Amino acid sequence: MVLSLTACGRFTVMPPPEGEPIHLKPGELVTTWTDADDGTLTLKKDGTFIADKICVGVGWYDSLAWSGTGTWEEGSNDEQSFLEVTFDADHPEVRERKPDSYAALKQGKVLKLWTAIGDPDNDYPNCVLTSPAN
Repeated sequence: MVLSLTACGRFTVMPPPEGEPIHLKPGELVTTWTDADDGTLTLKKDGTFIADKICVGVGWYDSLAWSGTGTWEEGSNDEQSFLEVTFDADHPEVRERKPDSYAALKQGKVLKLWTAIGDPDNDYPNCVLTSPAN
């Protein structure tokens, strides 16, 4: 029984990073976001972006650092905004890529976009992009 309870506990997803869910205005998204490894995601007013080695969530893979260009869209639910980025070119290691989705948080004066990465059984850290709040 102890073994089965331990196994069940491994099927949990890493909790979100610290911060409160937030609705972001388009002007708050149009900026350069930075991840923990100094990757950058620059969102432009025209709905395009330039990424330089940003962390992305790719399902059961470890986080991959991607560079490239693409388009972005904002969405939301009752609690928070979501950013969806779609790269122009697929990554060679991942088939059937779908848009990457990040949820918005605010911690103090820092805005965050985050997504879970990797296999949840391995406790990978979350992918977090940050920008100073206005």
